[in-house]
Amino acid sequence: MNAEAARLQMVEQQVRAWAVLDPQVLDAMGSVPRERYVPASFADAAYADAPVPLGNGHSMLSPSLDGRILQAIGVRTGESVLEIGTGSGFLSACLSALGVSVRSVEIDAALAQSAATRLQADGRLNVSVETADATVLEPTAAYDAVIVSAALPAYDSRYQRWLRPGGRLFVVVGQREPMEAVLVTRTTDNEFQHESLFETVIEPLLHAAAPSAFRF
Repeated sequence: MNAEAARLQMVEQQVRAWAVLDPQVLDAMGSVPRERYVPASFADAAYADAPVPLGNGHSMLSPSLDGRILQAIGVRTGESVLEIGTGSGFLSACLSALGVSVRSVEIDAALAQSAATRLQADGRLNVSVETADATVLEPTAAYDAVIVSAALPAYDSRYQRWLRPGGRLFVVVGQREPMEAVLVTRTTDNEFQHESLFETVIEPLLHAAAPSAFRF
């Protein structure tokens, strides 16, 4: 596989084709060697526009979805980002390439370790990875952006509280196809703006709160 040619094809024929037109996002995705972030047994699928299995029921997001997330969240150099669900570390690496500081949280200890190893080997020194359950996490700092890369069965406002004013939250909400990708912006200390982005399907966030059952 010619990785450089495959990477260019991914950006031009998959990511850009799904209305990802931000040149900084396209450049960042084109600079990260995705083949380093997939399990060795799936190396040939590194640039396919499909989820790649990571083991233990987890999978990488497709490149086109990564692109939509990065474009929606609109990070700027020097900002701080909290990522919920490190997975392979590929999205973390793309955020790193955009010049932001990333704190990435992964509930699966083996995934967290392998992602941290890949990111360190790739020189992504502005990314830290830790093993933690985001559903009980209580950050002590506010962030410019929060990305939840697994689905919430019902919207949970706890994640928007981790934003500083002007900060953005990307989250997917739903229990079955189709799920709704939502961008939440903290406009003031006490006000939030919600924007529906697109429909998608991703794996659920472990231990996320389920919606209340309706009873007569």
